[in-house]
Amino acid sequence: MLPVLALLIAAACAAASAARLRFALAPTVLDMSTLLRAITNETDDIVVLLRAAAASDEGADWELGLLDAFGASHLVRVALINEQLRELDHRVGRWARVPRVCASICTSAGLLLATMALRIGLSVPADAADGRSRINAAVLDAMDVAAIGLAGAAFCIAIQMRSRKAASSRAQAVDRFVERLERSTQPAGAAITSAGAALAPATDRLSLA
Repeated sequence: MLPVLALLIAAACAAASAARLRFALAPTVLDMSTLLRAITNETDDIVVLLRAAAASDEGADWELGLLDAFGASHLVRVALINEQLRELDHRVGRWARVPRVCASICTSAGLLLATMALRIGLSVPADAADGRSRINAAVLDAMDVAAIGLAGAAFCIAIQMRSRKAASSRAQAVDRFVERLERSTQPAGAAITSAGAALAPATDRLSLA
């Protein structure tokens, strides 16, 4: 019974950690690498084309908001773009602490259930002749339960590390996309340094546990 309970706790924590990884890997509908390749094609209607691609998907509200920001006047463009970048950081950071908490839960639950298994195994009356085998069996049962909890904790920790890398990579890809889109929407020879300098970089925006 105790191994099954430990397995259920580990599975629930693994599922929650996997959901966190999904938020980090796919916070938006459209893939940033695909968008980066799309805007390398020189065209005057790049925003129109991207808007058409985003409008075809019901879940691309963030992409549409970003494109709307680029269509705004120069005085409010940077503020609107930064607002969209902050919104993306919020999406990427959802459940950022869940894998760490789940790893702690798996470890604590595994050790607690292992202690209970050991106590139950040693509390069973037995003859002195088979006392050693009873102790060995109780220790093995406790180790099995603890191993399940530790395995769940290791999985959650691995998910935590992968999520951090995915979130950082996503933020950098978005920054490159915004910079290229800014250059493509500016008239030839126009100064974009002031607008680009006002954009919050990923290293300043992104703060994940």
